[in-house]
Amino acid sequence: MKKKETHMSIIRTRLSRTARRAQRGMTLLEIMIVLAILALVMGLVVGPRVMKMFGESKGDIAKATVTKYAYEAYPSWSASHPDKACPDKLEDLNEYMNNKDIKDPWGGTYKMMCGQNLPAGAKGLAVMSPGEDGKEGTADDVKSW
Repeated sequence: MKKKETHMSIIRTRLSRTARRAQRGMTLLEIMIVLAILALVMGLVVGPRVMKMFGESKGDIAKATVTKYAYEAYPSWSASHPDKACPDKLEDLNEYMNNKDIKDPWGGTYKMMCGQNLPAGAKGLAVMSPGEDGKEGTADDVKSW
């Protein structure tokens, strides 16, 4: 009889351990693994969209900058220099800009056109960025006119 009781007590002990383990819930390691998998999935799904929006915002920054050079900084510069039609270089307008960096968001340089070099449709001063590809005359150019 003792053997049966011992065997039954072992089964009860094993069942109670399993039941206790189930009631305790998940371990910290299991939770961390689930969170890592969720982060990976979110990165794969959301990441490309965020990068696309970041690229679009660079274009918006460049457009705002060329517009500010042409329509805010240049008129202020002209009022201060009535004897000159055009600044010698784009840097001459920087004192009228909050941003002293004359690099576009892609690391390229802005180009200034004034006087006889003024493109059709531009008035006074034209400023452009060659855009993400760094080449003038392509679809991604950002122009003030």
